[in-house]
Amino acid sequence: MATAADVRSIFENRLKENDVDFHPADLERTRDEKYLKRVLAHCEKDAKQAADMLWDILTWRKNVGASNINEDNIRMDYVKEGVFFPRGRDVDGSLLLVFKSKMHIKGQRDYDELKKIMIYWFDRVEREENGKKISMFFDMDGTGLSNMDMELIKYLITLFKCYYPYFLNYIIIYNMPWVLSAAFKVVKTLLPAKAVEKMKFVTKDTLKDIVAPEQALACWGGKDNYVFEFIPESRSSEHTPKKVTFAEQSENQHSLGEMLRIVPNDTIIFKTDNDEISGQFTITNMDESAISFKIRTTSPEKFRVRPSSGTLAAGMSQSVLIVVQPGFHLRTVTKDRFLVMSVQIPKTDMTSKDLADIWQSSPSSKIDEYRLKCQFPEKDLPKNGNLLDKVSEKDSLSNSLNTLQVHYELLNRDVKRMKIFQFLTLLFSGVSVVLGYLIYNSTSIEDRYCERM
Repeated sequence: MATAADVRSIFENRLKENDVDFHPADLERTRDEKYLKRVLAHCEKDAKQAADMLWDILTWRKNVGASNINEDNIRMDYVKEGVFFPRGRDVDGSLLLVFKSKMHIKGQRDYDELKKIMIYWFDRVEREENGKKISMFFDMDGTGLSNMDMELIKYLITLFKCYYPYFLNYIIIYNMPWVLSAAFKVVKTLLPAKAVEKMKFVTKDTLKDIVAPEQALACWGGKDNYVFEFIPESRSSEHTPKKVTFAEQSENQHSLGEMLRIVPNDTIIFKTDNDEISGQFTITNMDESAISFKIRTTSPEKFRVRPSSGTLAAGMSQSVLIVVQPGFHLRTVTKDRFLVMSVQIPKTDMTSKDLADIWQSSPSSKIDEYRLKCQFPEKDLPKNGNLLDKVSEKDSLSNSLNTLQVHYELLNRDVKRMKIFQFLTLLFSGVSVVLGYLIYNSTSIEDRYCERM
Protein backbone atom coordinates (compact mmCIF):
# COMPACT_ATOMS: atom_id res chain seq x y z
CA MET A 1 0.00 0.00 0.00
CA ALA A 2 1.27 3.49 -0.89
CA THR A 3 2.56 5.67 1.94
CA ALA A 4 3.29 9.35 2.51
CA ALA A 5 6.99 8.56 2.10
CA ASP A 6 6.30 7.21 -1.39
CA VAL A 7 4.52 10.42 -2.37
CA ARG A 8 7.34 12.54 -0.97
CA SER A 9 9.98 10.50 -2.79
CA ILE A 10 8.25 10.84 -6.18
CA PHE A 11 7.74 14.56 -5.62
CA GLU A 12 11.35 15.19 -4.57
CA ASN A 13 12.70 13.33 -7.60
CA ARG A 14 10.57 15.48 -9.87
CA LEU A 15 11.72 18.59 -8.02
CA LYS A 16 15.38 17.68 -8.62
CA GLU A 17 14.69 17.23 -12.33
CA ASN A 18 12.77 20.50 -12.75
CA ASP A 19 14.39 22.75 -10.12
CA VAL A 20 11.26 24.87 -9.55
CA ASP A 21 11.43 27.63 -6.94
CA PHE A 22 8.37 26.95 -4.76
CA HIS A 23 7.47 29.10 -1.77
CA PRO A 24 9.26 27.86 1.40
CA ALA A 25 5.97 27.65 3.32
CA ASP A 26 4.51 25.49 0.56
CA LEU A 27 7.54 23.19 0.53
CA GLU A 28 6.90 22.61 4.24
CA ARG A 29 3.70 20.85 3.18
CA THR A 30 5.77 18.16 1.47
CA ARG A 31 7.44 17.41 4.82
CA ASP A 32 4.14 17.29 6.71
CA GLU A 33 3.15 13.64 7.13
CA LYS A 34 -0.47 14.52 7.88
CA TYR A 35 -0.79 16.70 4.79
CA LEU A 36 0.70 14.02 2.53
CA LYS A 37 -1.77 11.50 3.93
CA ARG A 38 -4.58 13.90 3.01
CA VAL A 39 -3.31 14.11 -0.57
CA LEU A 40 -2.97 10.32 -0.70
CA ALA A 41 -6.51 9.81 0.62
CA HIS A 42 -7.85 12.34 -1.91
CA CYS A 43 -6.22 10.31 -4.70
CA GLU A 44 -7.50 6.97 -3.35
CA LYS A 45 -4.06 5.73 -2.24
CA ASP A 46 -2.45 6.15 -5.68
CA ALA A 47 1.09 7.40 -4.93
CA LYS A 48 1.84 8.60 -8.49
CA GLN A 49 -1.46 10.46 -8.76
CA ALA A 50 -0.95 11.92 -5.28
CA ALA A 51 2.55 13.17 -6.18
CA ASP A 52 1.16 14.76 -9.35
CA MET A 53 -1.58 16.46 -7.33
CA LEU A 54 0.98 17.70 -4.80
CA TRP A 55 3.03 19.19 -7.65
CA ASP A 56 -0.07 20.84 -9.12
CA ILE A 57 -1.02 22.27 -5.71
CA LEU A 58 2.39 23.87 -5.16
CA THR A 59 2.51 25.16 -8.75
CA TRP A 60 -0.94 26.73 -8.36
CA ARG A 61 -0.06 28.25 -4.98
CA LYS A 62 3.09 29.74 -6.50
CA ASN A 63 1.18 31.19 -9.47
CA VAL A 64 -1.57 32.80 -7.37
CA GLY A 65 0.77 33.77 -4.51
CA ALA A 66 -1.41 31.88 -2.03
CA SER A 67 1.15 31.85 0.80
CA ASN A 68 1.51 35.64 0.61
CA ILE A 69 -2.22 36.38 0.78
CA ASN A 70 -3.11 38.02 4.08
CA GLU A 71 -5.28 40.76 5.59
CA ASP A 72 -2.86 43.45 4.39
CA ASN A 73 -3.22 42.71 0.67
CA ILE A 74 -6.86 41.67 0.19
CA ARG A 75 -9.97 43.82 -0.12
CA MET A 76 -10.98 44.02 3.53
CA ASP A 77 -14.12 45.95 2.59
CA TYR A 78 -15.25 42.82 0.72
CA VAL A 79 -14.32 40.59 3.66
CA LYS A 80 -16.21 42.69 6.18
CA GLU A 81 -19.40 42.52 4.14
CA GLY A 82 -19.72 38.93 5.34
CA VAL A 83 -20.31 37.15 2.04
CA PHE A 84 -17.97 34.39 3.30
CA PHE A 85 -17.42 33.49 6.94
CA PRO A 86 -16.90 30.37 9.10
CA ARG A 87 -19.53 29.60 11.76
CA GLY A 88 -21.02 26.51 13.38
CA ARG A 89 -20.41 22.82 12.75
CA ASP A 90 -22.26 20.00 11.03
CA VAL A 91 -23.33 16.74 12.70
CA ASP A 92 -19.86 15.28 12.02
CA GLY A 93 -18.16 18.16 13.82
CA SER A 94 -16.86 19.77 10.62
CA LEU A 95 -16.69 23.57 10.52
CA LEU A 96 -19.18 25.33 8.22
CA LEU A 97 -17.75 27.81 5.72
CA VAL A 98 -20.81 29.90 4.89
CA PHE A 99 -21.46 31.59 1.55
CA LYS A 100 -24.30 34.15 1.87
CA SER A 101 -25.49 34.08 -1.71
CA LYS A 102 -28.01 36.92 -1.38
CA MET A 103 -25.19 39.31 -0.40
CA HIS A 104 -23.30 38.62 -3.63
CA ILE A 105 -24.41 40.17 -6.92
CA LYS A 106 -22.67 38.84 -10.00
CA GLY A 107 -20.35 41.38 -11.64
CA GLN A 108 -20.60 43.92 -8.82
CA ARG A 109 -17.20 43.11 -7.29
CA ASP A 110 -13.75 42.51 -8.76
CA TYR A 111 -13.63 38.76 -9.47
CA ASP A 112 -9.85 38.44 -8.99
CA GLU A 113 -10.16 40.05 -5.55
CA LEU A 114 -12.98 37.65 -4.68
CA LYS A 115 -10.76 34.70 -5.60
CA LYS A 116 -8.04 36.01 -3.27
CA ILE A 117 -10.60 36.27 -0.46
CA MET A 118 -11.74 32.69 -1.05
CA ILE A 119 -8.11 31.52 -0.89
CA TYR A 120 -7.62 33.59 2.29
CA TRP A 121 -10.57 31.89 4.00
CA PHE A 122 -9.61 28.39 2.79
CA ASP A 123 -6.01 28.81 4.00
CA ARG A 124 -7.05 30.37 7.31
CA VAL A 125 -9.65 27.70 8.07
CA GLU A 126 -7.19 24.97 7.04
CA ARG A 127 -4.69 26.34 9.57
CA GLU A 128 -7.23 26.86 12.34
CA GLU A 129 -8.82 23.44 11.85
CA ASN A 130 -5.43 21.74 11.46
CA GLY A 131 -6.44 20.26 8.10
CA LYS A 132 -9.70 18.71 9.30
CA LYS A 133 -12.58 18.52 6.83
CA ILE A 134 -15.01 21.42 6.50
CA SER A 135 -18.48 21.70 4.98
CA MET A 136 -19.33 24.33 2.37
CA PHE A 137 -22.67 25.90 3.31
CA PHE A 138 -24.48 27.69 0.47
CA ASP A 139 -27.12 29.89 2.12
CA MET A 140 -29.50 30.41 -0.82
CA ASP A 141 -32.34 31.89 1.24
CA GLY A 142 -33.72 34.98 -0.48
CA THR A 143 -31.48 34.46 -3.50
CA GLY A 144 -32.52 35.81 -6.90
CA LEU A 145 -31.20 35.32 -10.40
CA SER A 146 -28.83 38.29 -10.04
CA ASN A 147 -27.12 36.54 -7.11
CA MET A 148 -26.41 33.33 -9.00
CA ASP A 149 -22.74 33.39 -10.05
CA MET A 150 -21.81 30.08 -11.66
CA GLU A 151 -18.22 31.21 -12.26
CA LEU A 152 -17.72 31.81 -8.54
CA ILE A 153 -19.37 28.52 -7.57
CA LYS A 154 -17.23 26.62 -10.09
CA TYR A 155 -14.12 28.22 -8.58
CA LEU A 156 -15.15 27.12 -5.09
CA ILE A 157 -15.70 23.57 -6.31
CA THR A 158 -12.31 23.64 -8.09
CA LEU A 159 -10.57 24.63 -4.85
CA PHE A 160 -11.96 21.58 -3.08
CA LYS A 161 -11.42 19.30 -6.06
CA CYS A 162 -7.86 20.25 -7.04
CA TYR A 163 -6.05 22.36 -4.44
CA TYR A 164 -7.33 21.52 -0.94
CA PRO A 165 -7.09 17.71 -0.68
CA TYR A 166 -9.45 15.65 1.44
CA PHE A 167 -10.89 18.88 2.84
CA LEU A 168 -14.60 18.62 1.95
CA ASN A 169 -17.13 16.96 4.21
CA TYR A 170 -20.50 18.14 2.82
CA ILE A 171 -21.81 20.65 0.33
CA ILE A 172 -24.95 21.95 2.03
CA ILE A 173 -27.44 23.91 -0.09
CA TYR A 174 -29.97 25.68 2.10
CA ASN A 175 -33.39 26.92 0.89
CA MET A 176 -32.56 26.95 -2.81
CA PRO A 177 -35.27 28.65 -4.95
CA TRP A 178 -36.67 26.26 -7.58
CA VAL A 179 -35.78 28.72 -10.35
CA LEU A 180 -32.08 28.06 -9.61
CA SER A 181 -32.27 24.25 -9.49
CA ALA A 182 -30.91 23.95 -13.05
CA ALA A 183 -27.73 25.76 -12.00
CA PHE A 184 -26.90 23.17 -9.35
CA LYS A 185 -27.47 20.39 -11.85
CA VAL A 186 -24.49 21.91 -13.65
CA VAL A 187 -22.53 21.92 -10.37
CA LYS A 188 -23.16 18.18 -10.02
CA THR A 189 -21.48 17.56 -13.37
CA LEU A 190 -18.30 19.19 -12.02
CA LEU A 191 -18.04 16.78 -9.11
CA PRO A 192 -16.80 13.19 -9.00
CA ALA A 193 -19.40 10.58 -8.05
CA LYS A 194 -18.28 10.44 -4.41
CA ALA A 195 -18.55 14.21 -4.06
CA VAL A 196 -22.07 14.25 -5.53
CA GLU A 197 -23.11 12.06 -2.61
CA LYS A 198 -21.87 14.82 -0.30
CA MET A 199 -24.38 17.35 -1.68
CA LYS A 200 -27.23 17.90 0.75
CA PHE A 201 -30.26 20.01 -0.20
CA VAL A 202 -31.97 21.19 2.98
CA THR A 203 -34.75 23.50 4.12
CA LYS A 204 -35.43 25.10 7.48
CA ASP A 205 -37.31 21.94 8.51
CA THR A 206 -34.67 19.43 7.39
CA LEU A 207 -31.50 21.36 8.30
CA LYS A 208 -31.41 19.69 11.72
CA ASP A 209 -30.48 16.41 10.02
CA ILE A 210 -27.14 17.94 8.94
CA VAL A 211 -26.61 20.85 11.36
CA ALA A 212 -27.85 20.69 14.95
CA PRO A 213 -30.08 23.63 16.04
CA GLU A 214 -27.42 24.71 18.56
CA GLN A 215 -24.93 25.09 15.68
CA ALA A 216 -27.33 26.74 13.21
CA LEU A 217 -27.78 30.49 12.84
CA ALA A 218 -31.05 32.03 13.98
CA CYS A 219 -31.83 33.06 10.39
CA TRP A 220 -31.81 29.33 9.52
CA GLY A 221 -34.20 28.54 12.35
CA GLY A 222 -31.37 27.65 14.75
CA LYS A 223 -30.37 28.91 18.19
CA ASP A 224 -27.17 30.80 17.31
CA ASN A 225 -27.83 34.57 17.31
CA TYR A 226 -24.41 35.33 15.85
CA VAL A 227 -24.11 38.38 13.58
CA PHE A 228 -20.95 38.36 11.45
CA GLU A 229 -18.09 40.61 12.47
CA PHE A 230 -14.59 40.12 11.15
CA ILE A 231 -11.88 39.12 13.64
CA PRO A 232 -8.27 39.21 12.41
CA GLU A 233 -6.51 35.87 12.34
CA SER A 234 -4.15 35.04 15.15
CA ARG A 235 -1.11 33.23 13.73
CA SER A 236 0.46 32.67 17.17
CA SER A 237 0.51 28.90 16.75
CA GLU A 238 3.07 29.05 13.94
CA HIS A 239 6.81 28.96 14.55
CA THR A 240 7.88 30.30 17.96
CA PRO A 241 4.96 31.46 20.11
CA LYS A 242 4.43 35.19 19.98
CA LYS A 243 4.77 37.34 23.06
CA VAL A 244 1.31 38.43 24.14
CA THR A 245 0.32 40.80 26.93
CA PHE A 246 -2.54 39.57 29.12
CA ALA A 247 -4.68 41.03 31.85
CA GLU A 248 -2.60 39.63 34.73
CA GLN A 249 -0.15 42.51 34.43
CA SER A 250 -0.52 45.53 36.65
CA GLU A 251 -1.16 48.98 35.22
CA ASN A 252 2.45 49.90 34.46
CA GLN A 253 4.09 46.48 34.49
CA HIS A 254 6.38 45.64 31.59
CA SER A 255 7.80 42.19 30.94
CA LEU A 256 11.35 41.76 29.74
CA GLY A 257 11.54 40.97 26.04
CA GLU A 258 8.38 42.88 25.14
CA MET A 259 8.72 45.76 22.70
CA LEU A 260 5.89 47.89 24.08
CA ARG A 261 4.47 49.08 27.35
CA ILE A 262 0.78 49.90 27.06
CA VAL A 263 -1.10 52.01 29.62
CA PRO A 264 -3.71 50.92 30.54
CA ASN A 265 -2.34 47.49 29.76
CA ASP A 266 -5.46 45.39 29.11
CA THR A 267 -8.62 47.54 29.04
CA ILE A 268 -9.49 50.75 27.20
CA ILE A 269 -11.71 52.93 29.41
CA PHE A 270 -14.27 54.89 27.36
CA LYS A 271 -15.93 58.09 28.55
CA THR A 272 -18.67 60.37 27.23
CA ASP A 273 -17.80 63.99 26.49
CA ASN A 274 -20.19 66.29 24.58
CA ASP A 275 -22.10 63.34 23.09
CA GLU A 276 -18.81 61.80 21.87
CA ILE A 277 -17.70 58.48 23.33
CA SER A 278 -13.94 58.06 23.32
CA GLY A 279 -11.13 56.14 24.97
CA GLN A 280 -7.39 56.55 25.07
CA PHE A 281 -4.25 54.55 25.76
CA THR A 282 -0.51 55.18 25.48
CA ILE A 283 2.12 52.95 23.90
CA THR A 284 5.82 53.29 24.74
CA ASN A 285 8.68 51.70 22.83
CA MET A 286 10.68 49.72 25.40
CA ASP A 287 12.95 48.15 22.77
CA GLU A 288 16.48 49.29 21.97
CA SER A 289 15.64 49.71 18.29
CA ALA A 290 12.92 51.61 16.47
CA ILE A 291 9.58 49.85 16.04
CA SER A 292 6.57 50.03 13.74
CA PHE A 293 3.11 49.50 15.24
CA LYS A 294 -0.37 48.76 13.91
CA ILE A 295 -3.72 48.84 15.68
CA ARG A 296 -6.58 46.62 14.55
CA THR A 297 -10.07 46.03 15.85
CA THR A 298 -12.72 43.37 15.40
CA SER A 299 -15.16 46.01 14.05
CA PRO A 300 -13.37 48.79 12.11
CA GLU A 301 -16.68 50.30 11.02
CA LYS A 302 -17.56 51.12 14.66
CA PHE A 303 -14.42 53.02 15.65
CA ARG A 304 -12.21 55.87 14.50
CA VAL A 305 -8.61 55.19 15.58
CA ARG A 306 -5.98 57.95 15.48
CA PRO A 307 -3.27 57.02 14.75
CA SER A 308 -3.93 53.46 13.57
CA SER A 309 -0.26 52.88 12.71
CA GLY A 310 3.10 54.57 13.02
CA THR A 311 6.73 54.31 14.09
CA LEU A 312 8.44 54.97 17.41
CA ALA A 313 12.09 55.53 18.21
CA ALA A 314 13.53 53.80 21.29
CA GLY A 315 11.98 55.18 24.49
CA MET A 316 9.37 57.29 22.68
CA SER A 317 5.63 57.23 23.45
CA GLN A 318 2.44 57.73 21.44
CA SER A 319 -1.10 58.41 22.65
CA VAL A 320 -3.86 56.66 20.71
CA LEU A 321 -7.38 58.09 20.61
CA ILE A 322 -10.35 55.85 19.84
CA VAL A 323 -13.76 57.37 19.12
CA VAL A 324 -16.99 55.38 18.76
CA GLN A 325 -18.69 56.23 15.48
CA PRO A 326 -22.23 57.64 15.91
CA GLY A 327 -25.20 55.35 15.32
CA PHE A 328 -23.88 52.18 16.93
CA HIS A 329 -25.51 50.33 19.81
CA LEU A 330 -23.05 50.43 22.73
CA ARG A 331 -24.13 47.02 23.95
CA THR A 332 -22.66 45.53 20.78
CA VAL A 333 -19.51 47.66 21.03
CA THR A 334 -18.63 46.32 24.51
CA LYS A 335 -17.78 42.94 22.98
CA ASP A 336 -15.21 44.38 20.58
CA ARG A 337 -11.47 44.00 21.02
CA PHE A 338 -8.35 45.85 19.89
CA LEU A 339 -5.06 44.30 18.82
CA VAL A 340 -1.80 46.26 18.97
CA MET A 341 1.05 44.73 16.94
CA SER A 342 4.68 45.80 16.78
CA VAL A 343 7.78 44.81 14.84
CA GLN A 344 11.39 46.02 14.89
CA ILE A 345 12.54 48.33 12.09
CA PRO A 346 16.01 49.75 11.29
CA LYS A 347 14.91 53.41 11.45
CA THR A 348 11.76 55.53 11.84
CA ASP A 349 11.98 57.52 8.58
CA MET A 350 10.99 54.71 6.21
CA THR A 351 8.62 54.82 3.25
CA SER A 352 5.21 53.18 3.45
CA LYS A 353 6.32 50.56 0.92
CA ASP A 354 9.42 49.66 2.93
CA LEU A 355 7.34 49.33 6.10
CA ALA A 356 4.81 47.15 4.31
CA ASP A 357 7.63 44.91 3.06
CA ILE A 358 8.98 44.50 6.60
CA TRP A 359 5.56 43.56 7.97
CA GLN A 360 5.00 41.06 5.18
CA SER A 361 8.42 39.42 5.39
CA SER A 362 8.68 39.28 9.20
CA PRO A 363 7.97 35.83 10.66
CA SER A 364 5.15 35.68 13.19
CA SER A 365 7.64 35.01 16.00
CA LYS A 366 9.12 38.50 15.45
CA ILE A 367 5.80 40.31 15.85
CA ASP A 368 4.54 41.21 19.33
CA GLU A 369 0.79 41.28 19.97
CA TYR A 370 -1.13 43.01 22.76
CA ARG A 371 -4.89 42.55 23.18
CA LEU A 372 -7.15 45.16 24.74
CA LYS A 373 -10.77 44.97 25.86
CA CYS A 374 -13.30 47.82 25.92
CA GLN A 375 -15.03 49.14 29.03
CA PHE A 376 -17.88 51.64 29.05
CA PRO A 377 -19.55 53.32 32.06
CA GLU A 378 -22.79 51.46 32.82
CA LYS A 379 -24.80 54.67 32.71
CA ASP A 380 -23.74 55.21 29.08
CA LEU A 381 -25.08 51.85 27.94
CA PRO A 382 -28.52 52.49 26.40
CA LYS A 383 -31.31 50.01 26.95
CA ASN A 384 -32.43 50.33 23.39
CA GLY A 385 -30.45 50.82 20.24
CA ASN A 386 -30.94 50.82 16.52
CA LEU A 387 -27.98 48.96 15.07
CA LEU A 388 -29.49 45.47 15.23
CA ASP A 389 -32.80 46.87 14.08
CA LYS A 390 -31.07 48.36 11.05
CA VAL A 391 -29.34 45.07 10.26
CA SER A 392 -32.63 43.21 10.56
CA GLU A 393 -34.38 45.87 8.50
CA LYS A 394 -31.70 45.59 5.80
CA ASP A 395 -32.02 41.79 5.68
CA SER A 396 -35.80 42.05 5.49
CA LEU A 397 -35.60 44.56 2.65
CA SER A 398 -33.06 42.40 0.83
CA ASN A 399 -35.33 39.37 1.13
CA SER A 400 -38.29 41.36 -0.15
CA LEU A 401 -36.33 42.65 -3.14
CA ASN A 402 -35.08 39.20 -4.06
CA THR A 403 -38.58 37.71 -3.72
CA LEU A 404 -39.91 40.53 -5.87
CA GLN A 405 -37.24 39.79 -8.48
CA VAL A 406 -38.20 36.11 -8.66
CA HIS A 407 -41.87 37.03 -9.03
CA TYR A 408 -40.97 39.56 -11.71
CA GLU A 409 -39.06 36.92 -13.70
CA LEU A 410 -42.02 34.55 -13.49
CA LEU A 411 -44.47 37.28 -14.48
CA ASN A 412 -42.23 38.35 -17.36
CA ARG A 413 -42.11 34.76 -18.62
CA ASP A 414 -45.91 34.49 -18.43
CA VAL A 415 -46.34 37.78 -20.33
CA LYS A 416 -44.05 36.51 -23.11
CA ARG A 417 -46.09 33.33 -23.35
CA MET A 418 -49.29 35.39 -23.47
CA LYS A 419 -47.91 37.50 -26.32
CA ILE A 420 -47.01 34.39 -28.31
CA PHE A 421 -50.49 32.96 -27.69
CA GLN A 422 -52.14 36.21 -28.78
CA PHE A 423 -50.02 36.32 -31.94
CA LEU A 424 -50.93 32.74 -32.83
CA THR A 425 -54.60 33.45 -32.11
CA LEU A 426 -54.56 36.49 -34.40
CA LEU A 427 -52.72 34.49 -37.06
CA PHE A 428 -55.26 31.66 -36.96
CA SER A 429 -58.12 34.17 -36.96
CA GLY A 430 -56.67 35.91 -40.02
CA VAL A 431 -56.20 32.62 -41.85
CA SER A 432 -59.76 31.61 -40.96
CA VAL A 433 -61.17 34.89 -42.30
CA VAL A 434 -59.23 34.53 -45.55
CA LEU A 435 -60.33 30.89 -45.99
CA GLY A 436 -63.92 31.82 -45.18
CA TYR A 437 -63.88 34.60 -47.73
CA LEU A 438 -62.40 32.32 -50.39
CA ILE A 439 -64.99 29.61 -49.71
CA TYR A 440 -67.82 32.15 -49.74
CA ASN A 441 -66.56 33.73 -52.95
CA SER A 442 -66.23 30.30 -54.62
CA THR A 443 -69.77 29.33 -53.57
CA SER A 444 -71.23 32.59 -54.91
CA ILE A 445 -69.63 32.04 -58.32
CA GLU A 446 -71.05 28.51 -58.53
CA ASP A 447 -74.55 29.77 -57.62
CA ARG A 448 -74.46 32.44 -60.32
CA TYR A 449 -73.28 29.85 -62.87
CA CYS A 450 -76.23 27.56 -62.00
CA GLU A 451 -78.71 30.42 -62.41
CA ARG A 452 -77.45 31.07 -65.94
CA MET A 453 -77.89 27.39 -66.78
